[in-house]
Amino acid sequence: MTTLDTPITTRPAWLTAEVVDRLTALVARDPAGSDSIETRSPYDDRPVARVGVSTVEDVASAVHRARGAGMTWRARHPGQRAAPILRFHDLLVERQDEILDLIQTEVGKSRFSAWQEVLQVANLARHYARTAEKYLADHSVRGAVPGLTKVREVRVPKGVVGIVSPWNYPLYLGVGDVVPALLAGNTVVSKADSQSPLSLLWTRALMIEAGVPADAWSVVVGAGSVVGTALIDAVDYVCFTGSTATGRRVAAQAAERLIGSSLELGGKNPLVVRADADLDLAAAGTVAAAFGNSGQMCIHIERVIVHRDVYEDFRDRLVTATRALRLGQTYDYDVDMGTLVSQAQLDAVTSHVADAVEHGATVLAGGSARPDIGPFAHEPTILEGVTPAMAVCAEETFGPVISLYRAKDDVDALRRANEGSYGLSASIWSRDVRTADRLGRQIRAGALNINDGAAAAAGSIEAGMGGMGDSGLGRRHGADGIRKYTEVQTVAVQRLMPLGPPAALGVEGFVRLTNRQLLAMRRLRLR
Repeated sequence: MTTLDTPITTRPAWLTAEVVDRLTALVARDPAGSDSIETRSPYDDRPVARVGVSTVEDVASAVHRARGAGMTWRARHPGQRAAPILRFHDLLVERQDEILDLIQTEVGKSRFSAWQEVLQVANLARHYARTAEKYLADHSVRGAVPGLTKVREVRVPKGVVGIVSPWNYPLYLGVGDVVPALLAGNTVVSKADSQSPLSLLWTRALMIEAGVPADAWSVVVGAGSVVGTALIDAVDYVCFTGSTATGRRVAAQAAERLIGSSLELGGKNPLVVRADADLDLAAAGTVAAAFGNSGQMCIHIERVIVHRDVYEDFRDRLVTATRALRLGQTYDYDVDMGTLVSQAQLDAVTSHVADAVEHGATVLAGGSARPDIGPFAHEPTILEGVTPAMAVCAEETFGPVISLYRAKDDVDALRRANEGSYGLSASIWSRDVRTADRLGRQIRAGALNINDGAAAAAGSIEAGMGGMGDSGLGRRHGADGIRKYTEVQTVAVQRLMPLGPPAALGVEGFVRLTNRQLLAMRRLRLR
């Protein structure tokens, strides 16, 4: 495993104390408030910022301001709402070095992993700005009395949307949902994760510069148990990304208020290598999907299921590819994998590896923390011989650890892929795409990647992205990704006369006439 240079000891020159103060001042809170949190960089475990904490009253105030801003924002034509989002797109691309530096400083990922967030958000902003009007267009349907009743289904905004986003993708998961919510005519209040608030605050400042009204999107900061709970109690819809355990609590709280929610939660995602797969490509794709962002992504691969006829050959190629990864901490593109985000994440990873080894698993690559690189660095790790007695078998690791399993045939591979209660993402590698497609439809997963590990489906933003089972409810991306932020309203216009029995026919005559019409419509095969 290649390591680069020495641990990071400096920060980007532009990220001065004055810049940090300007960003932290953007938190929606009473300036007189005294509570704060200290954020620390995983690169060196040193402080990055002291960020004021929002109170329950601050959340209520932010939502109140958002409701006020919503009156004029929702009245804008979709094209008028799209204009500042397109300007935001351009500013994001032009100034990406700043947000890349911030993401790396707050989260510790490699620069390429950080840039993938810029790519995804730029694509989402451009896509929804160009297609929102089409996705939200009125839909004409047949009325109660054809010719006399004209009916349209129209989409109206939910109102104020609450978005609770995690630390692992502070730009993509933080802003990728804000964009369609705004374009659908809503206003937004986001709860930033306490690990990465500056990334979200920087992006809010950029969006306001692009022309989005300041009160149309606010950011609150604080503990989920306090600020997150207050947010769900105040908004009209909630979008949550995080753990399954927390997602259940969010769903229950939203259901108690009879508001909708979308939840992208955990995963224990499988990758299947069939006997006819291109093993070099499969090994490279597995490495990318397993160790991107140090394995700290909900769609990353954790279980690799390989046909027994090619198991040894694939295993050796995978080990070689994994050992070739460049592990380090730099603000350039020379590193393939960065660090874990915190001591808690490092503890979770080392615990899974240690437990597996104690119960008989073999470490084929990696397996160790690397304090010589950074306080929370851990090698990309491959385990063999994992059994159900080991925690890593069924529990989400959320780190750079994968387990190899040998499958007798396709049926056995599918059985193994469907083990557990998660269902977020899956991958199949095969030269026979048609068969892979047929087999993949039998895997419980919201996304299936054929001859790719995870990025193909996630990056196809016109298609929905979300989970089944314990991996969540609802979809981001595509039509569902913007329509979920709206309510369907039926508008019916009646011509000539209101519905009901005409005085000339009387009630009984009207019933007999209508019955004859029903039978005629049946014979004519009319809907």
